[in-house]
Amino acid sequence: MDNKLKEQVLRSSGANVLKCMRCGKCSGTCPSYDEMEYHPHQFVYMVEKGDIQTLMDSKSIYKCLTCFACVDRCPRGVEPAKVVEAVRLAAVRQQGNNHLIPDQIPDMLDDDLPQQAIVTAFRKYTK
Repeated sequence: MDNKLKEQVLRSSGANVLKCMRCGKCSGTCPSYDEMEYHPHQFVYMVEKGDIQTLMDSKSIYKCLTCFACVDRCPRGVEPAKVVEAVRLAAVRQQGNNHLIPDQIPDMLDDDLPQQAIVTAFRKYTK
């Protein structure tokens, strides 16, 4: 168990994984359920136990659509999608692919790209 990695994921997600009662409502509403090796409620539990590296090595982190259906269904407000996104961000950082420099942004703009996509990418990949 890597406590530093666990703390990074918890801080990045802002979720309180200890509130999860493992009811599975989040997983039951997940549109990617059949595609995922680990389901939203399992992500939360595995982060709670500190099994972050297993999640980072799983393709499940890229199957999550970040649609937040699981967040809406959670009776305890745990926000599993934020946990999945935080694990995905940790994996991207570990691979060294989280580089977005402000000077690159003007070259990325086109008329069809929503500005929100650039703002979100900049926020996500410069932490």
